[in-house]
Amino acid sequence: MYINFAYLISVLRKDFVNECSRLLQQDGITPGLLYPILYIGKHPNCAPKEMMQFLQMDWGLVQRSLDKLVAEGLVCREKNPQDRRCYHLSLTNAGQRVFAKSHDMLAAWNAQKLSVLSQEEQEQLERLLSKIAASL
Repeated sequence: MYINFAYLISVLRKDFVNECSRLLQQDGITPGLLYPILYIGKHPNCAPKEMMQFLQMDWGLVQRSLDKLVAEGLVCREKNPQDRRCYHLSLTNAGQRVFAKSHDMLAAWNAQKLSVLSQEEQEQLERLLSKIAASL
């Protein structure tokens, strides 16, 4: 039996985007801003370039995302005292609340979707998807 892998991924992504939009829209977070919030929350005082590389985003998208997050009062840009051309990113108090809410939402979505699999199947799925992602 042939399974269209891209179709299955798009179905899961659509469900995730809908859930993310529903739960985070009141905080000014779109699905596209979720991962920058999560990255900055897990890597306080990171540089935009680090985030860009990890999230595989282009520079323009990083700048637009950061502009929106700063305008929403969720992220703070601070100049690097050693190099005034660079700056570091951190979450504001409001950003920390959105980070916690986002983290909880992601964990709940994962748990709900993976509940149809045994623990062994979940671990196998993670290994296989990680292997595919590493080959990109």
